[in-house]
Amino acid sequence: MNNATHIAIIMDGNGRWAELQDMKRVKGHEAGANVVREITTYCSNHKDIERLTLYAFSTENWKRPRLEVEFLMKLLERYLKKELPEYLKNNIRFEPIGDLRAFSKSLQKTISDVKEKTTHCDGLVQSLALNYGSQDEILRGVNKIKNCEYDITQEMLSNALDCKHNVDLLIRTGGDHRLSNFLLWQSAYAELFFCDTLFPDFTTNELEKILKKFKKIERRFGGLK
Repeated sequence: MNNATHIAIIMDGNGRWAELQDMKRVKGHEAGANVVREITTYCSNHKDIERLTLYAFSTENWKRPRLEVEFLMKLLERYLKKELPEYLKNNIRFEPIGDLRAFSKSLQKTISDVKEKTTHCDGLVQSLALNYGSQDEILRGVNKIKNCEYDITQEMLSNALDCKHNVDLLIRTGGDHRLSNFLLWQSAYAELFFCDTLFPDFTTNELEKILKKFKKIERRFGGLK
């Protein structure tokens, strides 16, 4: 049976969840942050899961209303400061991916501090994709190695990316069936699961059901068996 050692989640539906309950969209993001904590704790206690990568803020999310973006930045900084003790308690290493240079100096420092303080943890690796877009990641990776005197290989490009680990299972909540510029290179042979559940309603029970379905899939990676 398959083991999903690297799970990636597109956490979609926070804003719509809030709107359906006549609340401001930011309340959906707050609810989503609580689900991130629950899902991360669940994965850290699952013996087969090694990495959890969550799409938190994309390169395209800057197009959202200014006040919503500002709230998301504050929520992220607050979340990381609050979660640091939980990371340490559960032996979770925090590894952000994305181009962090666009964030405020304060937020960059918080991200860097949490990453540094969890470097010694050797349990689950939780990656938040922050100001992340797969096309941007690939372009930055190419620019790192473009002056190499040899032909660029698949391995060289993989090692130049923010995320150097192939995805086994990619889940998108919220009902849409697209990847939205998330881990395109790493998900070349990922199994894709799309669910209608809005992310604040996504539970560890639903994740467990997906994992059970994943285990039964025959993964051939282009071969016959």
